[in-house]
Amino acid sequence: MNGKNAALLIIDIQTASFLEEQPLFKDKELVSNNQLLISKARMAGIPVFFTKHDGKTGMLNQKGSPGWNIHPSMTLKPEDIIIEKNHPDAFQQTSLQQELTSRYINQLIITGIQTEICVDATCRRAYSLGYDVILVADGHSTYDSIVLKASQIINHHNSVHAQWFASVVKTKDIIF
Repeated sequence: MNGKNAALLIIDIQTASFLEEQPLFKDKELVSNNQLLISKARMAGIPVFFTKHDGKTGMLNQKGSPGWNIHPSMTLKPEDIIIEKNHPDAFQQTSLQQELTSRYINQLIITGIQTEICVDATCRRAYSLGYDVILVADGHSTYDSIVLKASQIINHHNSVHAQWFASVVKTKDIIF
């Protein structure tokens, strides 16, 4: 990591994701790894960004509902930046780009939920915008689909991103 020009971007680790009928793959490991990354980032003075997906009416993550909140294990600090979004791509129709630019950030360390949707879309967009992207290999998660197990989805996306869009690094190897 290049230090002062980096930011940790945690995508949609909201309470609702832990309330779904189907369990989130390795949810405890996801929480633990993100807590460690947050701690490392804060100790190094690296800004921490959180996104919150504004779910549609009736969804567990509907804006303003208990499920919409950042998961309580992700201890928020006043200096953290929270970006609300309505699309999988955290840059689309949000202030994320402006927030990063105003802080001279050129490297994003990305984690979060869901691997194949919001994490994927945001990694690809960040790459297209010229950011140095690091996808935390064990810092994002999803659910089993009708076609693939969650572990297969995660491994596939780690592999694809490593080919083009991001450096893929495990939590233990992230040094701010």
